[in-house]
Amino acid sequence: MFGLPGAVAVVTGAGRGIGAASAIALAEAGADVVISARTAEQLAEVAGKIEALGRRAVVVAADLSDVDAVAALAHTAAERFGRLDVVVNNVGGTLPNTFLTTTPDFLEDAFHFNVTTAHALTGAAVPLMLEGGGGSVVNIASVMGRLAGRGFLAYGTAKAALTHYTRLAATDLAPRIRVNAIDVGSVHTSALDVVARDEKIRTSMEQATPLRRLGHPDEVAAAVLFLASRASGYTTGSVLRVDGGIGAPNLDFNLPDL
Repeated sequence: MFGLPGAVAVVTGAGRGIGAASAIALAEAGADVVISARTAEQLAEVAGKIEALGRRAVVVAADLSDVDAVAALAHTAAERFGRLDVVVNNVGGTLPNTFLTTTPDFLEDAFHFNVTTAHALTGAAVPLMLEGGGGSVVNIASVMGRLAGRGFLAYGTAKAALTHYTRLAATDLAPRIRVNAIDVGSVHTSALDVVARDEKIRTSMEQATPLRRLGHPDEVAAAVLFLASRASGYTTGSVLRVDGGIGAPNLDFNLPDL
């Protein structure tokens, strides 16, 4: 049920971390994968791992904040592999910021990078998925889309929007295309290295997490594979939590009261 023999997937932000792990997991399940990110060297390493599994990889180095570039990935999949079955909208993220330094432009940029890009790729993918009988879209969201913490205004707002976008798109695209999201907690990727290298901060984060550790990209990738495969065939519009069980932010920037 978890196999994807002959399937074709597109994974954004696939040069490292969750995106790279997801692309490799999909390949292990039998999918050929179009992988995209900004850095060609990182993508080449991931492509090598996919090809070592006996699957095909197409590398597209691009600025995925460009909606035309991200939408073009769907057409690349169809041109190179003849179909498209799975989309993983992983690219995203926004730096922490204080309320008064979160300008309207900063907020709009966060929405664009986390939501608009996902819509651009999904919109381009839908007609191709329908030609093949259907498909699955997996959006990588965040616990900060449902938890409140200082410094996360733009990021949390954008991820909350992506989460509800998931529910609304699932309604629009049923029954042939399923759309789900993953609420990701503190996963040890390069994006978290700055704080995770500080033993005091890392220990504090681990102690504030019920499972008492940071997550691993492979654990999110396993959830991506579940949502992409027939194993989740009766699941759409859902948000799967892969967060170590946290019910409150486990990273405090100690921002003072205004």
